[in-house]
Amino acid sequence: MKSIFIGNLNFETSESDVRVTFEQYGEVRRVTMVTDRDTGLPRGFAFVEMPDDEEAATAIADLNGRQAGGRTLTVNEARPRPERPSTPRAGHSRGDYGASALKPSYSRR
Repeated sequence: MKSIFIGNLNFETSESDVRVTFEQYGEVRRVTMVTDRDTGLPRGFAFVEMPDDEEAATAIADLNGRQAGGRTLTVNEARPRPERPSTPRAGHSRGDYGASALKPSYSRR
């Protein structure tokens, strides 16, 4: 199974548009259009999974750099998502960086 990244998509491109384009090269198992989690709007990239590596390689070679919707597509084999360090989220402890850390400390002798 080959996972393919498609970048610089026109924001009007649908999942169906991507599927039809890649089905010209072979079987498409899954299309995942990435959207913004807050707005639900497309982010301009997607992933396609194709079970046949040769068909996927042909699709990548033919579609990378092609114009679609007035934009030049970036199409390549998807790389694994890099590990990101965990960061505190709202409502979690902020350690020494809370409001009390901002108050000056006075000592009396």
